[in-house]
Amino acid sequence: MSPRANEQTVDVSGHRLKVSNLDKVLYPETGTTKADVLRYLAQVAHVLIPQAAWRPVTRKRWVNGVGTAGKPGQVFFRKDLEDSAPEWVPRMEFKHKDHSNTYPLANEPAVLAWFGQLAALELHVPQWRFTPEGKQAHPDRLVLDLDPGDGAGLPECAETALLCRELLSNMGLESVPVTSGSKGIHLYAPLDGSYTSAQVSEVAHELARALESDHPDLVVSDMKKSLRAGKVLVDWSQNNGAKTTICPYSLRGRSRPMVAAPRTWEEIEDPKLRQLDFEEVLERVADGIDPLAGQGWSGSTAPDRLEKYRSMRDATKTPEPVPEDRAAARDGEPSFVIQEHHASGLHWDFRLEHSGVLVSWAVPKGPPLDTGDNRLAVMTEDHPLDYGSFEGTIPKGQYGAGEVAIWDAGTCELEKWREGKEVIAVLHGRPDGGLGGVPRRYALINAPGMGGEKNWLIHLMKDQPEPDGDDDTSRGTARKEPARRKEGAAAKRPAKEPAPRTPATAPEAGELPAPMLATRGTPADLDAEDDWAYEMKWDGVRAIAGVADGAVTLVSRNGNDMTAVYPELAELAGLVGNGAVLDGEIVALDASGRPDFGQLQQRMKLTRRREVEAMAGKVPVHYMVFDALRLPDGDGEEVNQLMRSPYTERRTALFDAVAEGKHIHLPVAHTGSLQDAIDTSRELRLEGVVAKKTDGRYLPGKRSHGWIKIKHEAHQEVVVIGWRAGTGSRRDSIGSLLLAVNDDGALHYVGRVGTGFSAADLQDMKTRLGRITRKTPPVDDVPAADRRDATWVSPKLVGEVRFSEVTGDGRLRHPAWRGWRPDKEPADVRWE
Repeated sequence: MSPRANEQTVDVSGHRLKVSNLDKVLYPETGTTKADVLRYLAQVAHVLIPQAAWRPVTRKRWVNGVGTAGKPGQVFFRKDLEDSAPEWVPRMEFKHKDHSNTYPLANEPAVLAWFGQLAALELHVPQWRFTPEGKQAHPDRLVLDLDPGDGAGLPECAETALLCRELLSNMGLESVPVTSGSKGIHLYAPLDGSYTSAQVSEVAHELARALESDHPDLVVSDMKKSLRAGKVLVDWSQNNGAKTTICPYSLRGRSRPMVAAPRTWEEIEDPKLRQLDFEEVLERVADGIDPLAGQGWSGSTAPDRLEKYRSMRDATKTPEPVPEDRAAARDGEPSFVIQEHHASGLHWDFRLEHSGVLVSWAVPKGPPLDTGDNRLAVMTEDHPLDYGSFEGTIPKGQYGAGEVAIWDAGTCELEKWREGKEVIAVLHGRPDGGLGGVPRRYALINAPGMGGEKNWLIHLMKDQPEPDGDDDTSRGTARKEPARRKEGAAAKRPAKEPAPRTPATAPEAGELPAPMLATRGTPADLDAEDDWAYEMKWDGVRAIAGVADGAVTLVSRNGNDMTAVYPELAELAGLVGNGAVLDGEIVALDASGRPDFGQLQQRMKLTRRREVEAMAGKVPVHYMVFDALRLPDGDGEEVNQLMRSPYTERRTALFDAVAEGKHIHLPVAHTGSLQDAIDTSRELRLEGVVAKKTDGRYLPGKRSHGWIKIKHEAHQEVVVIGWRAGTGSRRDSIGSLLLAVNDDGALHYVGRVGTGFSAADLQDMKTRLGRITRKTPPVDDVPAADRRDATWVSPKLVGEVRFSEVTGDGRLRHPAWRGWRPDKEPADVRWE
């Protein structure tokens, strides 16, 4: 088998990561696989990251597994960041005495997933963190490593820990114990950052010596192995700024998947104290047990992208916006601004909104308006979003002193953003702007060979979008220089370019765009001044479809490849040309031709090819196509990008390019009023109506008020957290499911559902839930009456119910089960 045969691309907190060999066994004695390791890291990320954030991470990697107790696997120790690291991994450079290393920062879940992919099982960090400027801060904690010598064990370490706790408390330091996952115990005491690593090491050394003096038969402070037999070494040296300690919640590279697990002092006093493995830690974390939470990083784990901007400006001396807060992303289409800047030399500031800031370049000759012209663009510091409306005079003596005028501004579509390497964006400026009142597609490419890392090339691409609107005036040749607004020159409109085209190949599943999402509302939410189209709401599973090389790829809303689950939809390849990317809903129809979500459930849960093919004959599915994102042109050689086109144009293109088939349908929009559409939907017993602005663009991955869904009955996605046994005919089965919904960042109990189950549903539920049982409830607010006789499960599965209303205490009234939602993640379940 090819080493890349089982490679797949996943989305982790907005970052794309290639993972492979998920079935590879990393812990042979327990059969723990790479997939298990990735699952563990995902579920502890919210408690591990606060302990690791902003600390340089050194890694121990077991690429071929840890081996067994008798035959350990080969381990690779890594400090410097791997050359193959994804560009999005945050990093900091640290200068040692004779060299420098670039370290990854475990500031977000995607980094932990990347570590797991590399089989970096052990994560080691120092007791200090980087400052946002990349400097080494003073330590924020004191650590004592209690390591048993030959003849001593965990009980002796626990006894020593209690002695250390008393001494630290007398110093005003409240410590938290961590069973190391190996042999000993670590103690962490928080510091206020007032002392250097050397000072903290000295205090820790004195503490160890004092313990040794008072308890010579139990404690030793000297590292010599000859002195450690039968005693516990109080290792104070890990407070040295150059030393590291296993990070709390990190796995260990032992024969079993043990964890450096934070514990309570009551547990340390328990004579049955033992080390914990990863499944036990997962259960504790799911129960909200995190004794070390008070010492975790509470600030933002994202770099302060405006720190440099603020450091270069004095808000009392310049009219420029100087925000006190960090950058914050906002909803809607990203913006752009190009400012003509008469400073020491004339240049144009080219700024694109990304990650909550305006990423900025200084373009000495201005953005090119000719496709044959490449120009230098020097990357500068990120600017706040408010800078997009700034015009005025920056006083003498201040950074960038001179006159600033807006040359053009508007919205932009970011077609590609490879951090630090390449950007492709379509700019939609003002009718009278310097870009000539037409959209422009630019590429920016990092070119360090031109004199430095900050040097880029900006290029007007050959494939240009059609002008916005119907204005086709001024089709003369584009000027080669930007207009100078201060001199009153207006930009001439460039010649009209052909519609944007690319080779007729659709992206792979991991590259298909995320679907645009609708906002739930009522008829009152539709602005009467806007024109709306009304589509029926189909009760199924959302799917983006891509066609390439005569084959169809289907991707769910959460990015999962569903192609093999619905083989009959391969019919689409014969109904539209290569390169097409479409949006629609997969449904199963009842005998009356109406969508039946219950029947679709029978297809959604299948994965084996033979089962899929058998059920496809019994419960065929249909693809209701309602939008076109890309479509091939007439000769099939290229495709037109349609996401920036208005809804009405996309729909016209859809009906022109896609043919109906046995399983592929193009439902028409309702031509009457909203009320007529609602009445029709009720008459057909459909789920509701989706109102769409006729001039709206397609915003992939965005929830927009340009699409408003109006449902006839209330539906709610829920996370199943347990079940109670039935009575009567269901006494040997499930009587009701216990449900929760995310609210205020945590799961909360919302009631139980005991109706809507078929016999097949009940059998399937018992199998599914039996695999994920646990001892304690995953939420704290389940009332005693509903806790009685409950069997608890880990909150991993999402379902959907219909209900009449939500009570004042946040409970679902009269819920009825609709089915599982494997296309949804528990973290995404919010109140509708």
